[in-house]
Amino acid sequence: MQLLAAPVDRASLPDDVEVLKDILVEVAQAFQALRAQANQQMDSLAAQLAEFKRRAFGARSEVLAVLQPELWQDVVELPVPPEQLDQVKGHRRRRHGRPAIDESLPRRRVEYDLCDADKAGFARVVRIGEEVSETLEYTPARLEVLQHARLKYRCEDEAGRSTIRTAWAQASPLARSNAGPGLLAHVTVSKYADHNPLARQERVLARHGLRRSRQTTCDWTLGAAELLAPLMAPLKRHVLGSAVIFTDDTTLALKAPRGEARGKSITARLWVYLAGGWLPDPEQRWRRVAPAALYDFTTDRSGAHARRMLGAWRGFLQADDFAGYAESFRSGVVHAACLVHARRRFAKIVKDAPKGSPPGLAHEALKYFAEVYRIEGEIRDADPDERLRVRQLETRPLMDDFHRWLSGHAPTVLPKSPLGEALGYALSNWGALNTFIEHGILEADNNISERAMKPVALSRKNWLFAGSERGGHAAAIAFSLIETARLNGVEPYAYLRDVLQRINGHRQDRLEELLPMNWRPA
Repeated sequence: MQLLAAPVDRASLPDDVEVLKDILVEVAQAFQALRAQANQQMDSLAAQLAEFKRRAFGARSEVLAVLQPELWQDVVELPVPPEQLDQVKGHRRRRHGRPAIDESLPRRRVEYDLCDADKAGFARVVRIGEEVSETLEYTPARLEVLQHARLKYRCEDEAGRSTIRTAWAQASPLARSNAGPGLLAHVTVSKYADHNPLARQERVLARHGLRRSRQTTCDWTLGAAELLAPLMAPLKRHVLGSAVIFTDDTTLALKAPRGEARGKSITARLWVYLAGGWLPDPEQRWRRVAPAALYDFTTDRSGAHARRMLGAWRGFLQADDFAGYAESFRSGVVHAACLVHARRRFAKIVKDAPKGSPPGLAHEALKYFAEVYRIEGEIRDADPDERLRVRQLETRPLMDDFHRWLSGHAPTVLPKSPLGEALGYALSNWGALNTFIEHGILEADNNISERAMKPVALSRKNWLFAGSERGGHAAAIAFSLIETARLNGVEPYAYLRDVLQRINGHRQDRLEELLPMNWRPA
């Protein structure tokens, strides 16, 4: 019997008791189905609301303090997650008082002596030592004008013929500009390393007596980046020379071209490709690849951009499961997935759970991840051979137990629920998530590329958008050199100032000497 949508009155009901029982059962089943559907929708909306609250008001850290309830509490014979035991280590008691001043900072000595009146009160005064205390002092930045005087000579040869010769000097790295390399480096580092928009820099420079329009400082930034553009080719060769590349991408607002809607912007992308891993030297000893970051600006997120950048390179690509990499994986690139991406889905469930909720499956999953990272912490500084040995001995059995745990619990949750999606993501990417176990040169996650995206996120929060595609490509060049300098422990201002001063006269076949990992001050 099929239920009618219209109300049913007593007169339309049958008198047969058995038929009435059938109608009652059918109505109860329909009600239960409707209730289950409503509960599923309520769970989905509650998860969305919790996610919104966490994004708007919650902490960014993934440290967890609350737990997640599950839909079913049936006992399942599955591996038990490892217990998290915190080992209390000895520690040094921190000394009270001010911390010591860094020894590398320059020092200027100021002496204080007794005045003549104090000395005159004694028959004899003998110096027996001194007491030295240190204070930190700050000298504000200052602008100065360099006058480049190129001496001119009238030169005669033995026959009496004369000519005029003028000494050569490079006043500014940029043609038809009065900005020196130090000022260009300052503007570039302030925008891309310190995240100061040009409008703010304009006010700072005005306080020091330099009043230039924002268009002028913009031209300086673009000109400096384009002057450094030839370094991108040797930087790309260095990145593609490594066996492991970490990659990620993020959004960057791009001002709409002229002729389109005024004030609108489109969503462009900044990609990063980081050299990493290890390579054997001629004596077959492991050495770390010098870290380097290569950024690429695009106006969309097509997978063709990754294929263009990687080209014929074959190695291990540590990345998320973005579909744009699929063609590269089919062509011989090995996918090493990020363990943190899988963990983050479970962590989000735990963080979104109501306060006081009992421990659940998401909490158990995090115990597996915690044990993996405990092992990784112990072998972080080991060479690839030792890392491979430990991973085969300890991490592989742990991940096998984790896979059985995932497979056993996946059928017990709704596939479209947050927990179901977290379980499904881990299982669907299981092969790539275990690649790091088979190779000691790999890392367990892709965190290094996510950290390389942080300067982009901080910058776009301050200067909001790129004004043009030219500006987007300039940002990619500046981020590449500044982040590579940071990864190699090089101070970015000193590096850029020196390279901007030298690049015009440097041999084009030896540009790799100017990369941050090879740079030596002139």
